[in-house]
Amino acid sequence: MTILVTGGAGYIGSHMVFELLDHGEKVVVIDNLTTGFDWAVPDRAELVIGDIGDKKLVERVIRDFKVEAVIHFAGSVVVPESIEKPLDYYRNNTSNSRELLDAVVNCGVDKFIFSSTAAVYGTPMTTGPIREDAILNPMSPYGSSKLMTEIMVRDAALASDLRYVMLRYFNVAGCDALKRTGQSTKGATHLIKIACEAALGKRPFMGVFGNDYDTPDGSCIRDFIHVSDLVNAHYAALNFLRQGGLKFTANCGYSKGYSVLEVIEAVKRISGNDFPVMMEPRRPGDIPALTANSHRLKSRLTWSPRFDDLDTIIKTALDWESALEQRRKSA
Repeated sequence: MTILVTGGAGYIGSHMVFELLDHGEKVVVIDNLTTGFDWAVPDRAELVIGDIGDKKLVERVIRDFKVEAVIHFAGSVVVPESIEKPLDYYRNNTSNSRELLDAVVNCGVDKFIFSSTAAVYGTPMTTGPIREDAILNPMSPYGSSKLMTEIMVRDAALASDLRYVMLRYFNVAGCDALKRTGQSTKGATHLIKIACEAALGKRPFMGVFGNDYDTPDGSCIRDFIHVSDLVNAHYAALNFLRQGGLKFTANCGYSKGYSVLEVIEAVKRISGNDFPVMMEPRRPGDIPALTANSHRLKSRLTWSPRFDDLDTIIKTALDWESALEQRRKSA
């Protein structure tokens, strides 16, 4: 049997492909390569170039490759862009996910893992790490589009044999320790990616969007999780479903936060390079502080992190930037 990874040529999706292959799984990827790269999918996996909104294509792939489970990453992920282009996000993240789910249910696939987001919470009503049963109040079309998909997954499961895990990501960062894949999108908006590019001279400076939040240093606080730990949680979720688990929603984070300015200083220290930092106005949709209560993930999926260290996350991100530069030079 085969695992279908949607968006498997992208940042997180390609790490998932390697995680599955490392465990001896058979993998097929559907990706339209809008933000992904064909070279990020190893030869041991099958790559089908196409869109998850094409239900007939998805059904053909599921049948041809005898797909056992679907891990769904494909979608758009930039909060400020979602505010500028909300309908694009409702199409890419919600409408296309509806077509994917329809194909999954029609073909009798009963295991579905969805990459959701902490953006479904919006601004927390309480302080401290947020729990999965907190009020869901997304502050951006990105968060709303993901929440709508969560609701569709839940309702589809009630009406069919579908069983699911939905994982709400906090801030994913870092790269594969073996440098097989990493965050490669040009113009990416991930904080650590941007800071690493600035440290290596790929950007003339980096901006900090708001230094007047009600936080210790005025900048936003985020819970950063290493991408390899994240995809390992997905593999644990797959095994949960294989063992008969019915449904499960969990936060993916380390239950501790670092401010934007703390991250920038850490990148400067680890890289040994200084770079200009420009203070800019707040961005719409940004939340002052958000950290995960990850007790459910650790206790229910017997998952434990291996890279729970900011310096390690940054070091792998810097290593990937150097490897990516060498790839571009040799291309």
